[in-house]
Amino acid sequence: MRFLQRLTAIAALAVLASCGGGDSNDDKAFVCTASGDKAWLREEMYDFYFWSGRSPDPSPDGYADVNAYLDALRFLGDADEPRDRFSYIESAAAFSQFFEEGRTLGYGVSVNGVEATLPLKVRYIDPNSPAATAGLLRGDTIVSANGTAAAQLVSSGDFSVLSPVRAGDTLTLVIDSGGTTRTVVLTGATYALVPVTATTVFTLPNGNKAGYLSLKDFITQAEGPLATSIAQIRQAGATELILDLRYNGGGRVSTATHLASLVTGATHAGKLFTNLVYNPKQQRYNAAYNFASKPGTAFPRVVVLTGSRTCSASEMVVNGLKPYADVVTIGGTSCGKPVGFSPQEHCDSVYSLVNFESLNANGQGKYYTGLPLTCTVKDDFTRALGDASETLTAAALSYLQNGSCPVQPLAAPARVLRTTDRTVIEPGQRSGMFAD
Repeated sequence: MRFLQRLTAIAALAVLASCGGGDSNDDKAFVCTASGDKAWLREEMYDFYFWSGRSPDPSPDGYADVNAYLDALRFLGDADEPRDRFSYIESAAAFSQFFEEGRTLGYGVSVNGVEATLPLKVRYIDPNSPAATAGLLRGDTIVSANGTAAAQLVSSGDFSVLSPVRAGDTLTLVIDSGGTTRTVVLTGATYALVPVTATTVFTLPNGNKAGYLSLKDFITQAEGPLATSIAQIRQAGATELILDLRYNGGGRVSTATHLASLVTGATHAGKLFTNLVYNPKQQRYNAAYNFASKPGTAFPRVVVLTGSRTCSASEMVVNGLKPYADVVTIGGTSCGKPVGFSPQEHCDSVYSLVNFESLNANGQGKYYTGLPLTCTVKDDFTRALGDASETLTAAALSYLQNGSCPVQPLAAPARVLRTTDRTVIEPGQRSGMFAD
């Protein structure tokens, strides 16, 4: 996985290779045992963790495994920055499958679990998934899952039943679709992701046209469809752009730069999109990502639909475009992750430990409480994404026509569920910003 190796030089922004010198774990042998993994992690955190020198450094003795030890090593927060809730460990196979192959193991059904409210709604269906084949739709209500009532899932904050452990696992859902109850049995499978889920062009009452694009994941498989979608939007004569990133948990910085470059066209080619800034010991890895030249001129105004799942690289797109465009944000407060990872593989696991922060051309970042909202609009998890009458899309179209936020009750902030200060990731949702 060349993606997982370190940058050898600032000029090689797209290639991560092992760093030289005596401070690198890559030059040392660590036995693949519980004690070896903990020793590797301690040294990696000391050298490359963004908060190195500001975080605890207890002995690994007494911690059952590397995950427990990671929790002990996390930055605890201070007056300027909150506790690290983003660093995590996963299998190398799962990481490679998602970010390199563009595939995932799942049932394909995602819910409004992070809001911790009832009814429990289907908010998103992966197009190639077992849930899509079974005919589940956004807006369906989940009554129970494998015999567990929706109310119990919500109160516990544990939605693991909605994710298979292996292909062939089954999930029995009782679904209420418009007052009709039915039982659906899904079989877990590995399927190809569809990162660009909807593209359309709307004609506003004033005659202007607005393009709409929904993006779920920043993976390389998105780059071709993104270019095609933006080209179609431009060819249709759209002068306004709506980017739906409400369910986008992030991904590759290079893909985020690609999207931002498509938005700015040739207008800002070569200008700074984002700076990745590492800890004081690793400043040689600081990296500047600039806009590439793409067909067309920059959209002067971009409306971004956001929510609590808008995270990491998707927030970076909003922040990176702000020095160059009128960026309007409509929906809910984003997750607040202005930091990212240079993932490293060790003993068949990938360690995504916070390594850097992202700053835009004006030096702005540190949006740990989420990006500022232009209009607060509550996602009601009904109607298809890209439907003109869907709540957030309708609010965006209204704003483009009238320049004002819709009048509605204020949305209560989402109650983000956590376990040991790590954000609970719902099925189908990942959080990441990866330097590559």
